[in-house]
Amino acid sequence: MENHILPPKNSAFSDLVIEVFRLNRQLLDAGDRLTQPVGLSSARWQVLGVVEHGPVTVPNVAREMGLTRQAIQQVADSLVAEGYMRYEDNPHHRRAKLMVITPKGRTALDEIQRRHAVWTSHITESLSIERLTHMLDEIRRIRELMDQSNSLFESPDM
Repeated sequence: MENHILPPKNSAFSDLVIEVFRLNRQLLDAGDRLTQPVGLSSARWQVLGVVEHGPVTVPNVAREMGLTRQAIQQVADSLVAEGYMRYEDNPHHRRAKLMVITPKGRTALDEIQRRHAVWTSHITESLSIERLTHMLDEIRRIRELMDQSNSLFESPDM
C-alpha cells in the first residue's frame, strides 16, 4: 500500500476537518442540552427555527438545512404531533403542506433562545467580533469550494 504524505497546507486542512467534526458533535450535544428542558432536541430546534420565520414546506426546509426531505418530514411530523407546529394547506402546491409554528412552539423557541443567549455569551466572552467574522468567512469559503469540487468525486482520477 502506497503511503501518501500530504503537503503542509493539505495536512492543515485535514486537521481542520477533524476539528470541525469534533465541533459539530459538541454543538449537537450542546443543542440537545439547551433544548431538553422544553422537550425538544437539536434537530427539532433547527426545524422550528426555520419555521419561525414564516410558513414553509418540508422540501424548502430540507434544502435550507442541507438534509433530506425524509429526515425533515420525520422531525416535522413529530413537532406537529406534539403541538409545536401545524400543517396548513399550501395555495401554491396541493400536496406540499406549509408548516406553521403554534403558540406552544413559539413559547418553547423563546425559552431556547433565552438559554442560547446565555450560552453564546459565555462562549464568545474571549473572542473578538473580528475573529468570529473572519472564521465565519473562512468556513463559508471552504463550503463554497467544497460545493465546486463535488464533480471531482466522479472523476476517474479519484
